Amino acid sequence: MHNNYFIKNLLGFKDVIITKVLDNVCYEIYLEMKKKPHTCPRCNSETRRVHDYRIQRVKHLPFFLKSTVLIIKKRRYRCNVCGKRFYESIEFLPRYHRITNLLSLYVINELANTCSMSSVAKKVNLSVDTIKRIFNNVSYSAATTLPKIIAIDEFKGNSGGAKYHCSIVDPVNRKIIDIIKDRQFHVLSDYFKKIKNRDSVEYFICDMWQPYIDLAKTYFKNAIIVIDKFHYIRHAMWAVEAVRKRVQKELSVKLRKYFKRSKKLILKRFDLLDEDSKFALQVMFSYNSDLAIAHTLKEKLLKIIDTTSSSKEARTLLKEWIKFAQSSGLKEFERCANTYIRYFNEIVNSFDIPYTNACTEGFNNKIKVIKRNAFGFKNFDRFRNRILHCCN
Repeated sequence: MHNNYFIKNLLGFKDVIITKVLDNVCYEIYLEMKKKPHTCPRCNSETRRVHDYRIQRVKHLPFFLKSTVLIIKKRRYRCNVCGKRFYESIEFLPRYHRITNLLSLYVINELANTCSMSSVAKKVNLSVDTIKRIFNNVSYSAATTLPKIIAIDEFKGNSGGAKYHCSIVDPVNRKIIDIIKDRQFHVLSDYFKKIKNRDSVEYFICDMWQPYIDLAKTYFKNAIIVIDKFHYIRHAMWAVEAVRKRVQKELSVKLRKYFKRSKKLILKRFDLLDEDSKFALQVMFSYNSDLAIAHTLKEKLLKIIDTTSSSKEARTLLKEWIKFAQSSGLKEFERCANTYIRYFNEIVNSFDIPYTNACTEGFNNKIKVIKRNAFGFKNFDRFRNRILHCCN
């Protein structure tokens, strides 16, 4: 009796009678429900008359790393009024199912992690197709409203016929609002024109992908467009790298290898370098002044970003930096300066708000892990639901 009470609590079931427990390849628990009156589904009359029994095998949560099978002696009742025959209702087992509610819930909770469906299937001794069918019960509807600040970015998905998918993120509450199938302008337009509170969006954070800028100007007319700091800093870093590669091609093989090994010194902030690294950097500058100029431009830009807290001040300082870059004689930084001129207002706006696309990039990294563990997704809707289930 004590063991049965313990097993019932472990199973999480009520009103069951456990008749036998076998420990074989898996745990086999024989049980039946306590007899109680049932209502006829045809005429709503109450009956206690049992017509016959049926044995049903049902999979349940694994215990102690072993599968668990419930062998239920299931009653079929007969209505005394209309003669209708029907099976008793079991709270933990939906009709026509051979998996308990708790096992389905466990699978759904496991899929909130970045693990693959195959690993969950192996863990609970179910087929991958069964795991997919269970997860198909999870559905996230499209967003109908937007917060005051939104961030948008793309990631490589390769599902549903689209190469890049688009994530819409709330950077304040750090949650994904929705995943859109494609980053093309017409797809994004079809999505956002259905959202009624577009005019209440105050800030639209994105990278330098032109369709995002066009989208913001078309559908978010009251929003201030902000280019994420990471993306415009990256253009300056690319320019420094391009200068280094050009310079090292002109050097001897020995120096070329030295420059290549020391590329992180040029990209790292100067004030974070130790004395030996600073000396090594000065040695590199002595071979070519272009590298020193590129490094100076990079450090000046980072100082502006670190010390400036308003768009008004940033506007003046960035204009000076652009003039310096244009007159530097470095074609790599001239291209960078032209990019800054093209998106000047959007870049300057980034100094007024403390929010960036950082959490969006973080979500994108998590999405990459989900995709890699699953070896990709063909079905976009399942991929979208999995992302929203894991990240929110």
